[in-house]
Formats: sequence, C-alpha cells, structure tokens
Amino acid sequence: MTRVFRGLGQLVSRRPWWVILGWVVFAVLSVVLAPTVTATTDQADFLPNKYESIKGYELLEKAFPQQQQSGATIVFDRGDGAALTGADLAKIAEIGKGLKLGDAFGSVDAPVPSPTNQVAIVNIGLAQGVTGQDQEDLDQVADLREALGKAVDGTGLDEGVTGSLAQGYDQTQSGQNAEIIVTFATLGLIILLLGGIFRSVLIAFMPVVLVGLVSVVAGGLIAMVEKAFDLNHDPSTSVILIVVLFGIGTDYILFFLFRYREARRDGQEHRESVAYSIEHAGEAIASAGGAVFVAFMTLVLSTLGIFRSLGPSLAVAVAVTLLAALTLVPAAVTLLNRALFWPSKKWREQPTGTRFARVGASLGRHPVRYASVSGAFLLVLAVFALLFNPTFDLADSNSASDVESAQATATMEAKGFSAGATDPTPIVLHASGGTALTEDAVKTFADAIGAVDGVGQVSATTLSPTDPSTALVMTILDSDSASTRALETVKDRLRPAADQAAPEGSVAYVAGTSGVFVDFQAAMNRDYKVVFPVAALIILLILMVLLRSLVAPWYLMIAVGLGFAATLGAAVIVFQMIKGNDGLIFLLPIYIYLFVVALGTDYNILMVARLREEAREGKEPREAAAQAVRHAGPTVAAAGVILAGTFASLMLAGNSLLLTMGFAVSFGIIIAAGVMAMFFVPALTALFGHAAWWPGHSDTAPPAHPTVGADAPLEPHNDPVS
Repeated sequence: MTRVFRGLGQLVSRRPWWVILGWVVFAVLSVVLAPTVTATTDQADFLPNKYESIKGYELLEKAFPQQQQSGATIVFDRGDGAALTGADLAKIAEIGKGLKLGDAFGSVDAPVPSPTNQVAIVNIGLAQGVTGQDQEDLDQVADLREALGKAVDGTGLDEGVTGSLAQGYDQTQSGQNAEIIVTFATLGLIILLLGGIFRSVLIAFMPVVLVGLVSVVAGGLIAMVEKAFDLNHDPSTSVILIVVLFGIGTDYILFFLFRYREARRDGQEHRESVAYSIEHAGEAIASAGGAVFVAFMTLVLSTLGIFRSLGPSLAVAVAVTLLAALTLVPAAVTLLNRALFWPSKKWREQPTGTRFARVGASLGRHPVRYASVSGAFLLVLAVFALLFNPTFDLADSNSASDVESAQATATMEAKGFSAGATDPTPIVLHASGGTALTEDAVKTFADAIGAVDGVGQVSATTLSPTDPSTALVMTILDSDSASTRALETVKDRLRPAADQAAPEGSVAYVAGTSGVFVDFQAAMNRDYKVVFPVAALIILLILMVLLRSLVAPWYLMIAVGLGFAATLGAAVIVFQMIKGNDGLIFLLPIYIYLFVVALGTDYNILMVARLREEAREGKEPREAAAQAVRHAGPTVAAAGVILAGTFASLMLAGNSLLLTMGFAVSFGIIIAAGVMAMFFVPALTALFGHAAWWPGHSDTAPPAHPTVGADAPLEPHNDPVS
C-alpha cells in the first residue's frame, strides 16, 4: 500500500498542471452529463409498498381516481378577535368562489366554521394527477396567498394558508434560506479558522476554491447515481452536502498541509515534500475516508428510501473529496510553492514545548486516570440516551415556526378545530375476491371507527364507483396527524380496531400521514438492527487491515459506540430535559451515526496511526502515547474544531431539525476529537501496550526504505499530524 501512495506522490508532484486540468475537465463533464432529478418531500415516496399505508394509497388511487388529495387549507378569522358573523361566512364563501387558481389546484369547498365560530376553513383539493411535489406546483401557493391578501383587504378578516401544498412550499423556502445561511456561515468559519492556524491568506481561502470545484463534480455524479438507480431525492440533503463537503474537505486539506509543512521544516525540497506528504499521510487519510464511505453506503440496506438515497449521495461526496485530497490539493500546493504560506514568516520554525506536550506527558504517566475519567464522562452521557423519545413531525421540523403555514395551523387549532382537520386520515376497506361491499356494512364499520379513542369524527364514507369491493372511510383525528399522540392512536387503537371491525372477508388499510409515519417507525427500527451492525463490522475490518491488529480495532469501535450514545444522551439532556421538547426528530440517531460515528472514526485512525509511528521509532507504549498526543493532538483538535464548527452552522438555519442536528453532531464531533481521540483511545492503547497490536505487532519498526526523492530517510519529525 505504501508503494501506491509513493507512486501517487511522484505523479502529482511532477505533473500538477495535468492533475488540475483533469479536475477541470471532470467538473465540466459532470455538469454537462448530469441528468435532471425531481425532488420529493412526500414521505410516502420513501416507503416500500409492503407497508399498510402504501397498500392503502395504491388501492385509493385505483378505486377512487376522482378523489382529490388535500392541497391547501385557507384559515379565516376576524382581525378584532370576535366570532365570525353570518356576513363574514358569506364573504368567505364569496372569496373562495372568486379565487383564480393555478392548474395545481382542484375544487374549492364551502367554508366550514369551527364549533366556536372563531375561525372558518376553506379546503382546496389538488388537481387530478398533481402530486404536490413539483416546484411549479409549490410556487402556486405564493400566487394564492397574494390573491387572498387582496381579497380580504377592507373586510375585517385575516387569512392564512396551510395544508400539504402550503407546507411543502414553506419547507422549500426554509430549505433555500437554510442553504444560503449555512453556506456563508460555513465558509466564514473555515476562512477564519484556517487563517488563524496557518497565518496564511491562500490557505484560508483554499477550501473555498478547491471544495467548490469538488462540489460541482460531486453534484453531477450524485444526480447520475440517483437517476441510474431510481433513487428519490430529498431536497433537505443539499444543506447537509454543503456541510459534509466543506467539513471533511477542509479536514483532509488540513491533514495534508500539516504533513507538508512538517517535511519542509525538516529541510526537504518543495516537490519532495509534496510526494512525502502523500506517501506518509495517504494511507491514514484513505483509510479514514474509506471508513466514512462505507458507513454512508451501508444505508443502501435501509428499508426507507430517504436513507437509501441519502447514503449513496453522501458516499459519492466523500469519495470525490477523498480523491481531491490525494490529488487536487497536493497539485495546488505544488504550484503555489512558497506563496502558500504568505504572509507568514514563522512557518519554517520548529515548534517548542506546548500544552499538548504537557498533556501527552501527563497521559503517558497516568493512562489509567485518563482512560477512567474520559470513559466515565462518556458513560454518564450515554445513560441519558435511553430516554430518547422519537417524534415524526417533519412538517414542523423542516420549516421555521414563523412561516405562514405554521401560524395558520396554530390559529386554526387555537380557535376550535381539531388538529387533524387539515390532514384527514383515510381508511381503505377492501373485500377480497371482488366481493361487493354494502353500504350497511361500511356504515357499521365507520360507526366502530368513530368510537375509537383519538378519532375526532368520521367525516365521510364512500363506495368506489368503479370497484364495488372497495370503500373509503375518511376520519379526522383529535391530534395533529404528525404528532406522537396521533401515531399512538393509529398504531395502538385505530389499526387494531379497523382490523377487528372490518366485514368478514375484507381488509382495512389505515393510510394518511399518521399511517405513513407509523410504518416509518417500524421500518426505522428494522434499519437500526441491520444497518448499524453491518456498518460497524465493515469499519472494524477496515481498522484491522489498516492497523494489522485484531485487538486495537475492538476498543476503537467500543469508543465510537460510546461516543454515539453520549452524543444522543447530550441531545436528550439539552432538548428534552432542559428545553422541554416532547421528543427529538426520529432521524437524529441516523444523522449522529452518519456524522459522529463515521467522521469521528477519522480522528481515532489519525491518532492511532501516529501512535504506531512513534512506537516504530523505538518508544515504549506509554511514551509513544505521550508523543502521539503531543504531535497529533494539535491537528486532531484543529480538525475537530473546524468540522464541529461547520456542523454548528446548521443551528442558524431556522428550523428545529437542523437546530437539533447541528447541536448534536457538532457536540459529538467535539467528543470524538477532544475526548475519544485525544484521551480515551491513546490511554487505552498505552494500557494495552504491545498487546494492542497483536498478532501483527505493527508497532515494531518496518524495514528501512529510501524516502521519495531523497538519498536517506528523514530524521524524526516534530510537527503534528499523521
């Protein structure tokens, strides 16, 4: 493997212009050949058809082709807070009939006042064949809102538009705003941190240019993969991709630059230093990137389409970033030469004693103390992970709380309507063998459904005009269809009651948002049992190959597992216990797995690789651990701060999902870099001693070989990074 990176180093350092030209051509082809991919926010699109909710939707589409899905709900109330009068309701009906709607909308229902007469709603269906996922359809919400604003002017009425199409539009707008905010916050943070670390203008802006080029290539390749394998595209992944590309891209640039500066300080010539850096850092960077790639790719084993599409997208981004770190970055450094560190004049000076040297010396003397304290810290936080309560309200979590759809829904619920009024829950009753259902049988079934605790009312029962074996029973739940309470109603009471009340020879399928999320929960629990173990096993094998050991990889994986649980526990403490949220979005454990487990493994790999390097120079285990912390500690700390900072920028996006994810992932990365890689892993390695490297004993010095471009091996180096 060393020969591979040695050859790559020679190629890149001698032909930098060809490497850069290759990347430019790669980027152009990626843009030109990239297909158009349609995004979807409909969670039903991400579930396979073996689940009850999807079976219900398929029957509904066949037996009730004329049935309009809910598109938008207009919420009217008086500006002075008084109850609606008869004249108000007449005016509302007039406004509804006079609306000039786009082709995404269907019929406009008559106004329905709340029991308190404080508010009235007008439901608008989607036109036939409209899914409500295309951006052109979503944009018609803005025209509707503008027309309504003019129509209520001078009437004393206030209005707001909510419902599925309006919520989708607001989610899209929030996502676009989040992408802009996160992009600028991420770039600003990276420029400031890299500029502060290296005191160099060019290094500070290097990720902006290089990762920008990489993102173009990755975007085109991701579109090709999604098209080729018919993967759904979730627009929310755009924000995550920005953070991943710039976060890990900057980390890998940092790993290479520290090695390069180290070689220059040791007296090597410029091009030799580039080749040396690829040869010596290449294996660790490639192994770290490989572990992240594998962790992302294991999501293809998920039942949920949202993860099956996210995993390959992120894996492609990591693969392109890794390739750039080993080719594009060294090529750019080769061309920049001395200008790279301008205006700094101290980059050639060897570092003297630092706080990392003191910490390393202390850890080498007291590894039991460091392992115990850091391990106990992780364990205490991990205990709180047992209190994790998943919630499924994606509509709320993907949009800011001040958007119109959220405010209109809050007004409707506060003034007398059931929380589920804008999103009814359909139950599809289907008799096997084509047996016709009778109206009496359907009515008896509907009466039983209406008596279920949590069901507000049965709003309609309809026999299919084309298929007499199928009937539709429309229900309105007491709770918001995406709330935890609604999911409990569907899972624990409504579905069992529907199965029991279904006429003999028929089957009842509970669909709707609540039904979809109940099936999401079941699929997610299955994925936790499959995806996590498979990913852990493959990463374990990568570590075994890299370290040539059967011992060290096991405690590295235990450390990573503790880091995962500690991160989830910290999120529970902050958001459930301190902030008082009912729960955390159900996607959070997957995102922690993706970014804390996968990316956090990088720092363990880099620290242990440096520790092995120190041991190969003849140091005893405790001294090797001390020197590893001294030399690799600054790099791990800097990389951890940069990556944590990029993910923390998600907290500025303005919605609860990205706020929670930004905190959890940034906190988890700080734990991975500042606790696991800095203290826990080196302390355990010092305690295991030579046994940590059994059976390969790769901590012993390998046979000497000439360094690339030099007549003799370099002297031991003092600057961070492995």
